[in-house]
Amino acid sequence: MKVAVLCEYSGVVRDAFIKRGHNAVSCDILGTESPGPHLQGDIRDYDWSSYDLIIAHPPCTHLCVSGARWFKDKQKEQKEAIDFFMWVVNLDINKICIENPVGIMSTKYRRPDQYIQPWQFGHGETKKTGLWLKNLPLLRPTNIVNGRENRIHKMPPGPDRWKNRSRTFQGIANAMAAQWG
Repeated sequence: MKVAVLCEYSGVVRDAFIKRGHNAVSCDILGTESPGPHLQGDIRDYDWSSYDLIIAHPPCTHLCVSGARWFKDKQKEQKEAIDFFMWVVNLDINKICIENPVGIMSTKYRRPDQYIQPWQFGHGETKKTGLWLKNLPLLRPTNIVNGRENRIHKMPPGPDRWKNRSRTFQGIANAMAAQWG
């Protein structure tokens, strides 16, 4: 299967699909952290029509509820973020998953098909994340663990905080590759 993981610099999801024998590539405005097939640039500058599956992680800065107190001051940025999200929704691809934290897309577009948590996939953290799915089954939990630490939300300020908060948990990436690949 030919898989594109959009807005992913870490390579976590891409590499999970590659390990299962799929032809996967990541694409982000940043270079990749992990050596592997990666396109650096704006995802809208590439033709994705030959791909069987798109998994997208649109930037959530202006969409997620954690930034709600700044929404009124960032109307232009929020509109651009909504348009970007909807650009992915409207790709003419048979199978699409769009991942984003709890936010305004539930009202601006529609509710996600499901919410997942890292603790459902072997990680003892909480980070409620919505999945908007097109022609894909719900992601089934693979390893429910105790824990429920809110480590992601409590990360201290720093220059890489946003990058570390956006990284996909390995257990979730493995479940996507196993169940959708």
